[in-house]
Amino acid sequence: MAKKTSPQLPIEVTGTPKHPLGMPAEVFLRDYWQKRPLLIRGAFPGFVSPITPEDLAGLACEESALSRVVLHDRKRDRWELRTGPFDEAMFPDMPRQDWTLLVQDVDKWDMDVRDLLHRFRFLPAWRVDDVMVSFAAPGGSVGAHVDQYDVFLIQGLGHRRWQIDTNPDAPKAFRPDVELKLLSEFTPDHDWVLAPGDILYLPPGVPHHGVAEDACLTLSVGMRAPSVAELMVDLAEELAAATPEEARYADPDLALPADPFEIDEAAFGRVRQALSRLQDLDETALRRWFGRFITQYRSAGEIARPARPPALAALTSALDEGALLLRHPHARHAWARDGRKACLHANGLSLPMGVASARCLAGAERLDAAAVAGLDAAGREALVSLVAAGHYQLVKPKRRR
Repeated sequence: MAKKTSPQLPIEVTGTPKHPLGMPAEVFLRDYWQKRPLLIRGAFPGFVSPITPEDLAGLACEESALSRVVLHDRKRDRWELRTGPFDEAMFPDMPRQDWTLLVQDVDKWDMDVRDLLHRFRFLPAWRVDDVMVSFAAPGGSVGAHVDQYDVFLIQGLGHRRWQIDTNPDAPKAFRPDVELKLLSEFTPDHDWVLAPGDILYLPPGVPHHGVAEDACLTLSVGMRAPSVAELMVDLAEELAAATPEEARYADPDLALPADPFEIDEAAFGRVRQALSRLQDLDETALRRWFGRFITQYRSAGEIARPARPPALAALTSALDEGALLLRHPHARHAWARDGRKACLHANGLSLPMGVASARCLAGAERLDAAAVAGLDAAGREALVSLVAAGHYQLVKPKRRR
């Protein structure tokens, strides 16, 4: 039986250099993770935003970036949603207040933003979805809403007022007159203003509302939380793709029906038999399917394959001369044990190898000659496949003049 947590736990703490969460990570996971919100003052003291509002606006103009602008007309309480890519000329003409620019997957575009994720290694890396960055003019907001995933809201520039409702029975109905999923009712019971370096952690299902006190920038580290329906559909599609066309509902034991319009018990039994693969899925198949599923980004674009990928010998030679293999920012890797060995899962691929090799290829953002030399034969073979798929780019050292 799970141990009950104390209802008297603080909702606001102060971070320290040793414990940025204001407590040991294992205590946070035990008492707060997916259980209750937490405001952490000074989690990152002296925090300097890894991206500027100007750079964020430039990124929002990129064709493949996922961006949107939310504007609020306070007098009429009307909300407008615009989706990118945007024209650079739009931003100088934006109003002085009451709008927000949001860009998803900024960690795939900006390596300084990506480096922020190293501070969250107390969580499984495969659970992290992306870092969304939002810039808000004074009064800017996206309205009171609920997220169905965990999120760490890091204040990067300026100040944002956050209000939350911790009532587990808080109403969750949406406004029918707005394109955005905004709450019809919102009654906050906590109200804070966050400064740079402060973090607000919210588990799934907590109503919240953030409003910019001044021009501000917020970085949101969001978790990947697929719905059970999404898991079921993807698994069923994978099983269906592997099922031959000739495998069909059949009734060679058909008996004379008592009523030709009745679906009798024998028919339902045949349906159960036809769908038995869903019930009899073995553990290995389930684990490999989930590894492939969870390492596919829900929104990132396809990784371009190189026209002429190098063979292992060419890779090894270049690495010996000081080159590096840098992992593509859209490459999402994780590994799982598979008996005495392991499987590396990478953007929908499952590649068997030894545990040490899988751990290396899952965790390393860059590989040098020593790292590649340490891979087993299956790991090196998998690396060649990953380079051919565009997961790694060979970067040769600059020659001195």
